[in-house]
Amino acid sequence: MHMSDALISPSVAAGAGVVAVSLIAVAIEVCTRKASTLNPTRREYLFPLMGVLGAFVFAAQMINFTIPGTGSSGHIVGGILLAAILGPWAAFLTLSSVLIIQALIFADGGILALGCNIVNMAAMSCLVAYPIFFRTLVCPNASAARISAASIIASVIALVLGAAALSAETALSGVAALPMRQFLVYMVVIHLVIGVGEGIATAAVLAIVRHYRPDILFENNLSDTKPTVAHRAARVISLFAIAALIIGASFSWVASSKPDGLEWSIEKVAESPTLANPDTNYHRIAAQMQEQTALMPDYDTSLAGILGSGAIILGVFVIAYIFRYQPRR
Repeated sequence: MHMSDALISPSVAAGAGVVAVSLIAVAIEVCTRKASTLNPTRREYLFPLMGVLGAFVFAAQMINFTIPGTGSSGHIVGGILLAAILGPWAAFLTLSSVLIIQALIFADGGILALGCNIVNMAAMSCLVAYPIFFRTLVCPNASAARISAASIIASVIALVLGAAALSAETALSGVAALPMRQFLVYMVVIHLVIGVGEGIATAAVLAIVRHYRPDILFENNLSDTKPTVAHRAARVISLFAIAALIIGASFSWVASSKPDGLEWSIEKVAESPTLANPDTNYHRIAAQMQEQTALMPDYDTSLAGILGSGAIILGVFVIAYIFRYQPRR
C-alpha cells in the first residue's frame, strides 16, 4: 500500500505531512513520558524492543504473499502486531520509522507521499484499528480464539481504512487520471482480502509470543513492576532480532513477484501497474531527492533485507542509549 508520488498533489502531500509530523511529535512525547516512569533496568529494554520489532516488521513487509485467483499479492503492515506488544503510540513511532527508512533508502513509497503513507498505514492501524477494535475485543486473559478473531478483524479494518484514505487522497489530488469510484472499489476489496492474510499472520505471531512470553503482550512490559520482566524482554529482543535477519536474508527467494494491491488496483483501471510522476517542480525535486538518498532502490540486492533490518535496529539502539543515560529531571 506504499503510495507513490504519482498519485499525490503538493497540497494534499503538505496536509498529510503536517498531520504525520504532529502525530510523530505526540508519539515521541508519550513514549518519553512512559519511559521516564520506568525504572532504569526496564527502561533500557523499551527502545531496543521497538527497534527489533521494527526490523521484524520491515523484513516481513518485504515478503509479498500471492492472493489466489486475483493475480495480485499483498504484504503485512504490522501495525496491529506492534501495538499489541508496544502499545499504540510506541507502535506508531516504530512503524513510522520503518516507512521513513523504506522511502529514503529503498525508494519504497514516494517522498511527497511519505506523510500519506504514515497516516494510511501507521496511524490507521496503530491509532485507530488497534485501540477501537483490537483492545475492545481483547482482555489480558482472552482466549487464543478471541485474540485470533480480534487480530483478523482489526487487521482487515486497518487495511480497508488505509485503502479508503489512499483513494480519497488520490481523488483530492486530482493528478492521476483514474476513474476514482472503480479505483476505490478495487482498493477496498483487494485490501480486505490482504487484511485477512495479515490478521492470520498477526494471530500466529501473537500466539507464539503469548505461549512463551505472555508478560510482554498488551503493554504489560510497560506496566509490570516485576524485575524479571526486563530479563524476559531481553530474550524476546534477541529472538525477534534473529527472526528479522533470517526473514530479511530470505525475502528474495520467497516473495511473490505479482503486483501488490495498490499496483493491481491501478492496473485494473489504468491498464498499467505504475503511473508517471506529474511534470511539476515539486515532483521533480522529490524524485531527485529520492535518487540521492535511495542506496538500494526497489530492494535491488539480496542484502537489502539484512541491511535494512540492521539499520532500524541500530538507529533505535542509539536512541535507547541516549534515553538510558539522560539525566532525570
